[in-house]
Amino acid sequence: MLVASCYDAPLRTSDKICFSFSNLMSLPQTTASHTSAESATRDRYAAAAKASEAALCCPVSYDPQYLKIIPAEVIEKDYGCGDPSKHLKPGETVLDLGSGTGKICFIASQVVGPQGRVIGVDMTDDMLEVARRNAPIVAERVGYANVEFRKGRIQDLALDLEILDAELKKHPITDAASYLAADDLAADLRVKHPLVADESVDVVVSNCVLNLVDARMKRQLFDEIFRVLKKGGRAVISDIVSDEDVPEDMQRDPILWSGCISGAYTEEGFLKAFADAGFHGIELLKHDEMPWQTVEGIEFRSVTVQAWKGKQGPCFERNQAVIYKGPFLKVLDDDGHALERGKRYAVCDKTFQLYQQTPYRDHFAFIEPRVPIPREQAQPFDCTSMRLRHPKETKGQDYNATTEAANCREGGEGASCC
Repeated sequence: MLVASCYDAPLRTSDKICFSFSNLMSLPQTTASHTSAESATRDRYAAAAKASEAALCCPVSYDPQYLKIIPAEVIEKDYGCGDPSKHLKPGETVLDLGSGTGKICFIASQVVGPQGRVIGVDMTDDMLEVARRNAPIVAERVGYANVEFRKGRIQDLALDLEILDAELKKHPITDAASYLAADDLAADLRVKHPLVADESVDVVVSNCVLNLVDARMKRQLFDEIFRVLKKGGRAVISDIVSDEDVPEDMQRDPILWSGCISGAYTEEGFLKAFADAGFHGIELLKHDEMPWQTVEGIEFRSVTVQAWKGKQGPCFERNQAVIYKGPFLKVLDDDGHALERGKRYAVCDKTFQLYQQTPYRDHFAFIEPRVPIPREQAQPFDCTSMRLRHPKETKGQDYNATTEAANCREGGEGASCC
C-alpha cells in the first residue's frame, strides 16, 4: 500500500522556530534571514496541522497492517520521508523526535507490542492535540496503551516545556530579572524533571525533522540523541540530504527552508554528524536512487541511517582475536582500526564484544583464548594501534596437543571434513 506521507519536519520541529519564551530558552540569536525562514516554516506547517498540504508530500510505503487501526486524520496530517518504524523490534522503548500527529508512534506501538513503550516529542500544540486526541482511539483498537506524547524541542530533550509553561504562568516574565530567573528555572528543570532521562530509550527514531534544526544547534541535537539512548541502543533516522553543499542564498530562502531544502545535510555530512557525536556502526539502511527534488542542480533525496551507541569504555587484554572475513581487502572501523581480510588481529575485550553485535558480527570470525582471562584479572589494552595476534597467544605458549580429526557435519549426515 502506498500512502502519501508528507514532511512533518517543520511543524514537528517548530520547537526550533516558535518565538514564545519557552522556545527561546537556550536558543541562539537568529539573523533576520533565519527569522524570516523560521516564521515561514512555522506558518506553513501550523496550517498543515489543520489541513493537509499536498505540496509537502512525497510517497512513502508503509505496512498496511499497521495503518488499519490509525485514524485517517492522523495519516492525512502527518508528514515524513521514510519509515524508521520498520527497523524496530518487540519490547523496545522508542523515542520519536518530531512526532507530529503520531503516525510513526502509532505504527511503532504495534511493532514493539504491549511490552514495549513509545514516546513522541513535539513542540507544536496543534500537532500534539491531534496525536493526544487519537491516542485512546488507537489504544482501544490495538488492545493496549503504550504511547505518550510530550512537549519539547528535539535539540533540548531535557527541558519539559509544559512544566516550564505552567511555571511561567505563575511567575510571568516582566523584566530582566524575571527573565534571568526563568533561565535558571529551565536549567533546574532539565536536571530535576528531564523531559527524557539519560540512557532511558532503546531506539531514537525521526522522520524528516533533523534538517530543520538551525545549523548552530545541530551538534547539540545529535548529542541529545546520544544522551537519551541506553548503551547498546541505536538511532534510526529518516531525513532529506543533498548531494552538494547548499549555497547561502538558498539557505536564506524561507520557502526552501520550510520545504526541507535549505537546512539539509550533505550525504557525507549527515553520516559525519553521527560519528562526531560518538556513534558507531553507522550505515545507510536506505538511499533513494531518484532524488525527491532537484533545485539549481543540487539533488535532495531521502535516506535512512542507523547508528549505534556503546563503543565507549575502557580497553582490557583478554587474549582475544578476530579475523575479518571479507569481502573487501581491508576495512577501517569507527575507532580507526584497520583490518585486512583473513588476518588474525589482537583486540581488546570491548572491541571483541562489539564486533559480535549488529552490524558487525556477520563479517568476523571470533577466537577466544583456550584459557579464559577473568575480567577482574585483565590488564589494560593499548588500542591506539592494531597488531596481529600470534595463535600461541590464544592457545598458550606451551600448547602442543595432537588430536584426532574432527567429525564435521556441515555437509549433512555422514559428511567429513576432507
